[in-house]
Amino acid sequence: MRWLSSQCPPVRSSPASPAAFRDHDDLPGCASATCIWRLIAAVALLALLECTRAHATEVIRWQRLPIELVLHVGQERIVFVDRPMRVAVPSGIVEHLRVQSADGTIYLRASAPFETTRVALQDADTGALVLLDVTATAAAPEEKLEPIRIVLPKSSEGTAESGSQGESSDNDKESPAGTATPSAVLLTRYAAQSLYAPLRTVEPVAGIIATPIRTGLDLTTLLPALPVKVTALAAWRLQDQWVTAARITNLTTTWLQLDPRMLQGDFVAATFQHRQLGPQGASTDTTVLYLITRGHGLAESLLPAISPVDAAANLSTPAASEASREK
Repeated sequence: MRWLSSQCPPVRSSPASPAAFRDHDDLPGCASATCIWRLIAAVALLALLECTRAHATEVIRWQRLPIELVLHVGQERIVFVDRPMRVAVPSGIVEHLRVQSADGTIYLRASAPFETTRVALQDADTGALVLLDVTATAAAPEEKLEPIRIVLPKSSEGTAESGSQGESSDNDKESPAGTATPSAVLLTRYAAQSLYAPLRTVEPVAGIIATPIRTGLDLTTLLPALPVKVTALAAWRLQDQWVTAARITNLTTTWLQLDPRMLQGDFVAATFQHRQLGPQGASTDTTVLYLITRGHGLAESLLPAISPVDAAANLSTPAASEASREK
């Protein structure tokens, strides 16, 4: 039983003999040691693969088809988008789904099971939509779900060519790179779709970003000739141009005609959603006005308000000044 020794017995053959080059693994003692080392290597490889699988990230490409996303109750699942996104959660699951978004990463955690529900993600810069079909189920604590990464397609670049190189029109100078549509048209269309169209149908435009509106902005000087109430709703920006959407409400019991020439202020363009306003209380008594400004927002384009108090009445006249000097 000498072959059970941990040392391999020497090979007693001449150097020229093929046995001299025989691998020691062919010997019984070395075979046992080799099997042990191979077993250890296999176990280590399996452990490495399991660790890698536990920390893997599932990559999904957005191809305009809803992405199925499964959640386990009590477990948080991470969705990487690498874009600033807004999340629209339906009211039916808002109490059972916690959503947090930061720096292009969305954290989802379900507190109770719910059926498959459509959740919309919207790019905060371009308005592009990504649809998720989210389902929450109960699962064992040891069943972990890996994070997913959603890869968005690159925006297509326009290839419109002019008649000859070096020639450009005024519209081209005022349009974003890669499109022949003026910025004012893009902004007005985007604002109208954002207010009136369903979220999923809003046409994304690269470069358009939402901008804040000054709280309590006074718009009484915008349409001074009409008995209407004007309130700023929202604003967006594209390059050096702004669009501000303002709600106009009729305060009378008669129909009013809306004419852009009646607007007071410094505007590049102005568009009414409707040309007429119905009587107060009717469904047609309200519309939206889209104002385009350049270089600044709406507040800097309005005319200054005139105070109802005449400050000049408090100034002394020259005659009164001479009389006071004589006294």
